[in-house]
Amino acid sequence: MTSSILRFSNDAEISQAIETCRQTYKAGYTRPLKFRRHQLEQLWRLLDDNVEQIIDAIYKDLHKHRNETCLGELFPSKEEINDALEHLEEWAKDEYIEPSLINKYGVTCLVRKEPKGAALIVSPWNYPVFLTFGPLAGAMAAGCTAVVKPSELAPHTAKLLTELFPRYLDSRAYIIVNGAAHETTKLLEHKWDHIFYTGNGTVAKIIMKAASQHLTPLTLELGGKSPAVIDENANMLVAARRIAFGKTFNAGQTCVAPDYLLLTQKGEEKFIPVFKKVLIEMFGTNPQNSPDYARVINNRHWHRLMKVLNENQSGEVVIGGQSDEKDLYIAPTVVLNVDREDKLMEDEIFGPLLPVIRVADVDDAIEYINSKDDPLSLYIFSDNKKFSKKVIDHTRSGAVSVNECLLHVTEGHLPFGGIGSSGMGNYHGKKSFDAFTHERSAMIKTTNPVFEAALAVRYAPYTKNNLRLARVFLESVPRFKRNFVWRHIKWIVIALIFGIGYKRLA
Repeated sequence: MTSSILRFSNDAEISQAIETCRQTYKAGYTRPLKFRRHQLEQLWRLLDDNVEQIIDAIYKDLHKHRNETCLGELFPSKEEINDALEHLEEWAKDEYIEPSLINKYGVTCLVRKEPKGAALIVSPWNYPVFLTFGPLAGAMAAGCTAVVKPSELAPHTAKLLTELFPRYLDSRAYIIVNGAAHETTKLLEHKWDHIFYTGNGTVAKIIMKAASQHLTPLTLELGGKSPAVIDENANMLVAARRIAFGKTFNAGQTCVAPDYLLLTQKGEEKFIPVFKKVLIEMFGTNPQNSPDYARVINNRHWHRLMKVLNENQSGEVVIGGQSDEKDLYIAPTVVLNVDREDKLMEDEIFGPLLPVIRVADVDDAIEYINSKDDPLSLYIFSDNKKFSKKVIDHTRSGAVSVNECLLHVTEGHLPFGGIGSSGMGNYHGKKSFDAFTHERSAMIKTTNPVFEAALAVRYAPYTKNNLRLARVFLESVPRFKRNFVWRHIKWIVIALIFGIGYKRLA
């Protein structure tokens, strides 16, 4: 099948891509650190050499300003790659473990960092570069091969990446497959060593079910209704600016965008006028005319958002509300006095609509958050540390951010991922490497008769004395139970075990 812009891969091409990646991994091409480093360098060059083409493609797909593309796509992608380049040897080296008493001598215990194998990366349309290159950098650093399935809903970007990949990357190891539901289904029919999916929960359930047929491990980066709790005594100007940034960046089509606000009546009276002023400062009185404001991805999503807005049974639009189907435009829109069970509160909005729920106090806000599925992010705006701590201590979320929006995603040293319905597993920085890595335990033992003697108590025939002596090695004593006698007789007991062992083996 072919879209008007993007040619979809046929079944034969999909099968060939999978087989190529699988055979390349089995042949061991991607395991040497030299190969991994070179491919990461090439991935960085792909981005650096083609900045204008990438900006243009994403603009055609999402109407993103170049600043948004640089801030949300290019800069964090290059930083993720550079982080892997800086720490590759450190992440990949064997980790030596201090053994327990029974294995104290004559034994080496270590954890080997081995690639999982052939991976499938299914990326979304809202950040078609960053949410493709972040996982891919982790797969490369880990030594995996990968088939990448970009979103067909961002066809200009997918087409560009399809053209650029073979020019920069080893086509035996990293291959793009294009398509929609049929092509994704074909990919999922095959056995993978790891699947990394970023998208919505509905598709995630399909992917998880397919993965279960082969017991394939998964990383699922999903979303959910991320709340923002605003203390009525917060710095409202700072809160308004940062929430406006988080909600209008990419027209709200961000998995960690603030989905709704929780405010007391006093907080609403302070916040709403300031928020309206901030939006005018950012986009003027008519955001449709602003070159800095993105658009909804396509007609289907525009209608989805307008249906949610038009079918809500409560609240009043106090900011925005304007729309233009031909331009795929929806203004930044705030709906005040929304009932807690309103249509706007059912699913993740994933657009520039911002409902406000009135709460009595912080306890009421916490209770409402906990009545919903675990969100991917939780935002708190307060200079009161006790207020913030109370919200954090009594809620669950993939991440929490105090007095900021979105930027925790760009911090590569923080693991990024959800919990419950908002996701499974995490990545960024070393966690990206870990996601595609199997930690293989290894124990290497000597056959020296001296050490064999100490272990003779484990062999049949079993005796009560053997069990008592073995207990010294195998059952440690917690600190609160240790006493002076145990500390001083321990080595005497160990010497007795060696003596018995020698006698039995003689």
